Amino acid sequence: MAYDNLLFEVSEKIARITFNRPNVLNALNRKTMDELGDCLKKVRADDEVRVLILTGAGERAFIAGADINELAQQTPVNGREFTLYGQEIIHRLETLGKPAIAAINGFALGGGCELALACTLRIASRNAKLGQPEVKLGIIPGYGGSQRLPRLCGKGVAHELILTGEMISAEEALRVGLVNRVVEPGELLATAEAIAKKIIANAPLAVKYALEAVEHGMEMPQEEGLYLEATLFGLCCATQDMREGTRAFLEKRPPKFEGR
Repeated sequence: MAYDNLLFEVSEKIARITFNRPNVLNALNRKTMDELGDCLKKVRADDEVRVLILTGAGERAFIAGADINELAQQTPVNGREFTLYGQEIIHRLETLGKPAIAAINGFALGGGCELALACTLRIASRNAKLGQPEVKLGIIPGYGGSQRLPRLCGKGVAHELILTGEMISAEEALRVGLVNRVVEPGELLATAEAIAKKIIANAPLAVKYALEAVEHGMEMPQEEGLYLEATLFGLCCATQDMREGTRAFLEKRPPKFEGR
């Protein structure tokens, strides 16, 4: 299916979504969010897709935030609906059941930063700029930034970024733990794909359960998280992939995982 505001392709078990509104720095509007939600449903349902990569079209922006023309028209009633709808789509990304990698190729501001926060990993181009500048527009983050940013980087970092509304460089984002790696612009997608291929080489069910253990465990007291980990470990022990992985190790050969 062709989209107006996104490019969507699948190759070698990797799905790629490219936000494709470079004339407005890939700003998020309602139509883009509708299309993203549809793409995420396809990625979840496609058993051949093992990893998702998200990036932006052009050289200037991943996603520079919300479409201000739409944002300026919000009333208290539809403003709440606007944020709840966006939160639901981004939650769909966070709970995809498959790793998602944000390849941040420029500005990742407001909703763009929030979307990256919901990904499993974030790889930034050296020229990337990240931030939550909503207070400069008289609003607050609405797509989860006030919740995911402190969980990822700590309350102090989140307070500084959200209350000042200032952008930070890719290097500073790396220092505070907002991104996993910083690479040269020409190496960004190749790096994201290389990481995706390393993930794909591992047992599919083990990757799924490990992702679940971290994502759900972070929202639990440690004792409950440890119980979840033990339960998911037990499920792994019931898989053919576990038997294949251990056998391949003992036989000193590469494993052939089937996701069973």
